Amino acid sequence: MINNDATNRLVLKGTTTIGVVCKDGVILASDTRVTMGFYVAHKHGKKIYKIDDHIAMTIAGSVADAQRTVDILTANVQLYKLNIGRPLPINSAARLVANLLFSSRYAPLLTQALIGGIDDTGPHIYSLDPFGSLTEEKCVATGSGSPIAYGILEDRYKEGVAIKEFLPIIVKAVNSAMKRDAASGDSFNVAVINEKGYRELTEEEKKKLLAG
Repeated sequence: MINNDATNRLVLKGTTTIGVVCKDGVILASDTRVTMGFYVAHKHGKKIYKIDDHIAMTIAGSVADAQRTVDILTANVQLYKLNIGRPLPINSAARLVANLLFSSRYAPLLTQALIGGIDDTGPHIYSLDPFGSLTEEKCVATGSGSPIAYGILEDRYKEGVAIKEFLPIIVKAVNSAMKRDAASGDSFNVAVINEKGYRELTEEEKKKLLAG
């Protein structure tokens, strides 16, 4: 049984990350503020990581633990492609990370992750907690700004929407979280994964969506 002190340490107190499944791919978004308590350690931290052309991962929680998880997943995805000759399915990548987190449950890797991408079975997003619990989601947010983001996402999300249609809503959701959550802010990144592969939106594209 985990005592209250340990439980308090596991509370993720920063970040807003968002993942949405669309009919033609997935969208991942995050703010860029990195905090240590009330101290802003970095204003342009990377929270969306390209794992391969067809898969990416968002991170929330302890930066060191999250980056270790990203490195392990990236290495295994590349090894699978070399050995088998085809991309690793999204559910297999998510299960690999779930097993890693579960195996470390007595000294948890303090990270909450979203793993999203597209494979032969279509677009998928999986949400993982620090103990390796794994759920497939259509529309999900993590981090301290997630309640604010959910206020917009759950009101506007519909299955079968195209990436182009939903991008303005994603931007509005992450921007609202940045305005109202002290641990989220400064700027944001948005990545799209479809049949053409992984792409991050340019600053000009993000400004245009924000202005709209």
